Amino acid sequence: MTTTDPAAAQPARDVVPFREATKAWFLISLQTFGGPAGQIAVMQRHLVDERRWIGQKRFLHALNYCMLLPGPEAQQLAIYVGWLLNGLRGGLVAGTLFVLPGVVALLALSAVYVGFGDTTVVTALFAGLAPAVVAVVAQAVWRVGSRALTNGVLVGFAVVAFAALALFAVPFPIVVAAAALAGWALHRWRPRLVTGGRGHGSAQDGPEPLISDDALHHNEPSTGRAALILTVGLLVWLVPVAAVALLTGTGSVYTQQGLFFSGTAVVTFGGAYAVLAFVAQRAVEHYGWLSAGDMVRGLALAESTPGPLIMVVQFVAFLGAYHNPGPLDPWTAGVLASLLTTWVTFVPCFLFILLGAPYVEKLRGNQALSAALAGITAAVVGVIANLGLYFALHTLFAEVREAGAGPLHLQLPDVTTVRPVPVVIAIVAALLTFRLKWSVLRVLGVCAALGLVAGLAGLPV
Repeated sequence: MTTTDPAAAQPARDVVPFREATKAWFLISLQTFGGPAGQIAVMQRHLVDERRWIGQKRFLHALNYCMLLPGPEAQQLAIYVGWLLNGLRGGLVAGTLFVLPGVVALLALSAVYVGFGDTTVVTALFAGLAPAVVAVVAQAVWRVGSRALTNGVLVGFAVVAFAALALFAVPFPIVVAAAALAGWALHRWRPRLVTGGRGHGSAQDGPEPLISDDALHHNEPSTGRAALILTVGLLVWLVPVAAVALLTGTGSVYTQQGLFFSGTAVVTFGGAYAVLAFVAQRAVEHYGWLSAGDMVRGLALAESTPGPLIMVVQFVAFLGAYHNPGPLDPWTAGVLASLLTTWVTFVPCFLFILLGAPYVEKLRGNQALSAALAGITAAVVGVIANLGLYFALHTLFAEVREAGAGPLHLQLPDVTTVRPVPVVIAIVAALLTFRLKWSVLRVLGVCAALGLVAGLAGLPV
């Protein structure tokens, strides 16, 4: 796009004042409920629809790259957009604020869980949030889909991606890789099916951004810059683990957790759900850091707090160190392990984005790459829809069972275990979101209050 705004020719940090951007990221950080779908929807609303700091195409281009990386894609998207708006400090602030409320909330809930063993009120409060998230995710599918699925072919990509995940349990990386390959192949055969025919101001473009693409921050890719970012990033990531190993020994629970969760940080392709089964199995059966029941309750708390779902590893680390503190006080051990695990889980996200973003930006005009990324974008709609289905099933029904034959794998709810209170709250949330168009925070506040009232009244939540 072009603009006559003279500010557009200045550096991005002047176009979007750093203090204003920081306030925006803090506001976003308080609304990051609902897993990646809800988190992406919140950023879409604030950054693309309302503030119009970044265009729809640029937003989706960044999202496509983040979907290819291990780790929480929503936090990585925040780092990427923060970097585009305010450079290095923008990326650092956006990524840090994105996870900070969740870190504080889950640390406090971990302490409550260990210290009192009674989270009845907290569980009731958050039980109202889970059904609200179902409506938030549905809104995300609608918003992203209406802008990304601009023709029947791309709709087909989304449907196939949804079916592959929901019906055949195809691994997420394979779905994304297949979508990228199919987009590239279609570009070779019929270019307009994936990259053409949208026109200026189409749904794919979304609202006209106030800031020119040329005014956004960029760095020229270079070997020197890449080497510097890689060196500093690896040191920041791994030096705390090395320090803990030197101070507590290589066999301590802190060193074990630092190494284990550093490893999971680079293999979490496909989102948190894809890796949580592995984390639970190792944490419960191999290391004995917590029980299977503890793991389930920790996951419920993580799903009900802001930030990426992978934050549950913080709960796992807290309980593991509290029960195996070594020479430290158990409470000190829990806090130390929790913060170390959070560090090694999220620092790699900054490294991946700051290292790769300049190269991704350089390729933004490449038509073949754009076609491949358009395929990924369409598939992402199916991915979000699948996450929404998963969340709805496990929120609205007490029991969900696996069923299948041959390559077919289904998750089917036991309809006799439907949970009336979450169903009612989900309906209320849908009406507030789609009919009255309330903000996410207002919807979450009302639903949390409904959950609290139901819990205190003794109703099953």
